[in-house]
Amino acid sequence: MYLQHYGLNELPFGITPDTSFAFSARAHQEALNTLLVALQCGEGFVKIAGEVGTGKTLLCRRLLQAVGPEVVTAYIPNPNLDADTLLLALSEELRIGDAGGLDAFHRLRRINRALLDFARAGKRVVLCIDEAQAMPLATLEALRLVSNLETEKRKLLQIVLFGQPELDGKLSDPSVRQLRQRIAFHHRLTGLDGEEIALYLQHRLRVAGYRGDPLFSARAVRGLRRASRGTPRLINILAHKSLLTAFGEGRHTIGLRQVRRAARDTEGAASPGWL
Repeated sequence: MYLQHYGLNELPFGITPDTSFAFSARAHQEALNTLLVALQCGEGFVKIAGEVGTGKTLLCRRLLQAVGPEVVTAYIPNPNLDADTLLLALSEELRIGDAGGLDAFHRLRRINRALLDFARAGKRVVLCIDEAQAMPLATLEALRLVSNLETEKRKLLQIVLFGQPELDGKLSDPSVRQLRQRIAFHHRLTGLDGEEIALYLQHRLRVAGYRGDPLFSARAVRGLRRASRGTPRLINILAHKSLLTAFGEGRHTIGLRQVRRAARDTEGAASPGWL
């Protein structure tokens, strides 16, 4: 594509969450710190909410990498499951090999036994659920029952919910009010602020192998900020398309015109008339 043209080793603005490109933006670092403190405190439920494209999945992966060897992690990326299937998915994540043929009651007992075994071995267990806004209410209630598993000293399972703002609406339902009351820590994930976008672009280009002068002009960066409203996923899409446009024109720098063309071709971007 344009790798050789810009002196890159790989595409710098992919939309797949990749921790090697992780940028320590203020909002992301605050969210990660909140998660690490909450898990250290042993709280049962933690919630991270954010709009589409703000980097919730990337944050989840950063958390899974940041915890130490004393933490056993389980990850469910698609929780649109009924309650029994959620227990089965948790069993598989915890490598409980004999839970598949059990009914829901005995499967829960088997999970409890496994969690007790981890606790005796000095291990803490953390379950991360991505796209939590997709969980049916009955499944959320089953998750609360799983969170009841505890010793006299601490919870056997800590649960982190990552979801879009619709998760807050779902948790306001009276049927899951007990779960809502157990969320001790929560954080709202936001996009990049104006000063961070230029640093974000430089960071990703540097990770991808670029070593030259800034590719994006100051006007292009301002255009990206307005077109993306600071949403990292939109920034990536717009930056990638801007690089493609400049490459097609034989240019080595990106100006406002390329960003306008990218915005015109991107769903969810601000109207090019604003730029």
